[in-house]
Amino acid sequence: MTTRYAALLRGINVGGSRKVPMAELRALMEGLGHEGVRTHLQSGQAVFTSGHGDEESLAAELAGALERHFGFGVDVIVRDHAYVRAVVDHCPFPAGALEPKQLHVTYFSAPVTPERFAEIDPAAHLPEEFRLGDRVLYLYAPDGLGRSRLAEHLARPRINKGVVATTRNWNTVTKLVELTEG
Repeated sequence: MTTRYAALLRGINVGGSRKVPMAELRALMEGLGHEGVRTHLQSGQAVFTSGHGDEESLAAELAGALERHFGFGVDVIVRDHAYVRAVVDHCPFPAGALEPKQLHVTYFSAPVTPERFAEIDPAAHLPEEFRLGDRVLYLYAPDGLGRSRLAEHLARPRINKGVVATTRNWNTVTKLVELTEG
């Protein structure tokens, strides 16, 4: 049985470093035996169909291939279509009433608990807010991610210790659902 997946690559093609050309990424993934490989934007999203492995083993396989090919490590999170669909369906904020730049999702490589974020005082950051979901954090930032004080706190290494975390804007989150369908 084959499954459609999204691969989220962390920290590539940002600021002129850690370049991963999308054509090379597609060829690399096809070389791993994946089919229907497509990339979205230059910031590290790919979708593919695979008949082997699970999310964790596919992420490890791709991360290893990227390091061998490009000479630097890339953190990778792989999620299937049902999961990326559920992320959209379970958004705790009124996504349809917000501008896409106001809503972001941070994907985690493993489950996270509220205790991880205990040092953050939610009231001190209003009107910005965050909510946890299944291996995700939803962030409402009315002035966008670049101006978000809350996003700065959420990105601190001690908060994200032991997990891979990568953030996408709402447009990308919904596009991944579309690209992993069928």
